[in-house]
Amino acid sequence: MDTSAITESVFSLFIIILVGAYASKKNIITQEINKGLTDILIKIALPFMIVSSFMFTYDESIKANVFATFYLSLGAYAVMAAVSIVLLLPVRNDKKTVLHFANVFVNTGYIGFPVLNSVYGYEGVIYGSIFNLFFVVFLWTYGILLYKGKLDKGYLKKEIINLLFNPSIIAVIIGIIIMLCNIEVKGAILSSIKSIGNITGPLSMFIIGVILSKVKIKQHIKDWTVYYGIIIKLIIIPVAIYLFSLLMKEASIAVYSVIIMTSMPASAMTSILAESYNKEKEFAAVIVSATTLISLITVPILIKFMSLG
Repeated sequence: MDTSAITESVFSLFIIILVGAYASKKNIITQEINKGLTDILIKIALPFMIVSSFMFTYDESIKANVFATFYLSLGAYAVMAAVSIVLLLPVRNDKKTVLHFANVFVNTGYIGFPVLNSVYGYEGVIYGSIFNLFFVVFLWTYGILLYKGKLDKGYLKKEIINLLFNPSIIAVIIGIIIMLCNIEVKGAILSSIKSIGNITGPLSMFIIGVILSKVKIKQHIKDWTVYYGIIIKLIIIPVAIYLFSLLMKEASIAVYSVIIMTSMPASAMTSILAESYNKEKEFAAVIVSATTLISLITVPILIKFMSLG
């Protein structure tokens, strides 16, 4: 793994974040525009990026890794949840809910995929898309249960139907069909799919820049749970999962892609659901913003550390 290339790629993403923050401060990207950009990212650009990632020549090891990523991702979510539950015992009330959600549900879409694409190219995005599949499934079940406390009758049936029509889920299904059936896409169709998918990275970073430009961390500067939560989220959990991979003697791009995904900052859904259910919404916004900002340092360090292994 070329660590200098990794540093350059992540630094490039950081520069785009700064441009996004500037555009927000100058009111070039308003909240309304940012919402539109987010919809384009989640519903169009990211699904196209996922589909395009499956469009290259596979060897059998990559196919095997794709299916291995299913149990690797499931195991990673189990470890994230378990470590979070144990380490958050000192935290009380709604802050505990927010931090646990933030620990389990990472920013796969805005940051995870662009980073994987920068580090491992399309192969990394394929493994990341499997990890993201579990993110979507668990978000609307376990994630809602955390904030709501219980699931209404008929909720699961409704959400299962919604999941089947989620753009990212559909993209993964299409991608797996392309891979298994060895479907070859060429010409203008291939070029168009890749071109649309390629806007995911810059668009994601613009959105993150807008989020960071709105952060008001001063009022939470003395709150120890903010620092404690950041340490658990960005350091302890990724390191724990990396150590588990060493115990399992697993070392592949698939494994490293999953580890990188777990090292991502808290998902924006942490703040969105906190506001929806009125549970420490300002605290949640600070956690999302702070972990996003600090991850620009911790993620490259983790990637460089794994490259030495």
